[in-house]
Amino acid sequence: MKNILAPVCFSLVLANYSFSQNLPAIQTDRPDQTECPFITPTNYIQLENGFIYEKSVEHSKKIIAPTVLTKFGINDSFELRLITEFNIESNDSKTISGIIPIAIGFKTKLLEEKGIIPTTSFIGHLHFPKIASPTYKANFYAPAFRFTMQHTLSNKQTLSYNLGAEWDGETAKTTLIYTLTTGYSFTEKMSAYIELYGFIPQTETPDHRFDAGIVYLLNPNHQLDISSGIWQTQKSLTYFISFGYSFRFKI
Repeated sequence: MKNILAPVCFSLVLANYSFSQNLPAIQTDRPDQTECPFITPTNYIQLENGFIYEKSVEHSKKIIAPTVLTKFGINDSFELRLITEFNIESNDSKTISGIIPIAIGFKTKLLEEKGIIPTTSFIGHLHFPKIASPTYKANFYAPAFRFTMQHTLSNKQTLSYNLGAEWDGETAKTTLIYTLTTGYSFTEKMSAYIELYGFIPQTETPDHRFDAGIVYLLNPNHQLDISSGIWQTQKSLTYFISFGYSFRFKI
């Protein structure tokens, strides 16, 4: 179901540096809105945790604390995924809170980068309408999918983009989604990105947005991030700020 601040990818050049004999550094699906094409290593569990604060000039706000993407690597080409979020939403008159419908999904690698062909994977999720707090239960199962692609521009810069669609669990109307981001590595541990992304509903006005952020690699298995974004709706100007901590371990 549509959630503009769900866990998403940040695939950086620094992730291609090898910090051990066997594995590159952790590669995460946050903090930007562009999912990455890389697969969690086999038999590793990876948890990507975030805190998000969203505010509009209409005096409404949302806090997501936490948002958690849990991934498990099955093999070199396939991972399982679980998304959980706890929301707190408030305006001048009321406050609601609870867990939104959980999503279960997968990512599978399709293509390796070769010339103009980008590294490409496919991601699919299904939100379960009744596995949620009473306030957030939906009417229907809500699928979402996207193709995620990345080009290596240099040993310090990448270009990544996604194309896909999602449903909100309340109607049968489709929302198309797109993202475009570039990441740049300042050092082997610190990188930054800028990004354009948006949503194109079936019957409503398209919604185009911008964000940027920084990622710091503590060590090969632990990562911190901070990001912020802004967009203009018909009613108000809205911004968000997000902090995250991701880590992985082998079982």
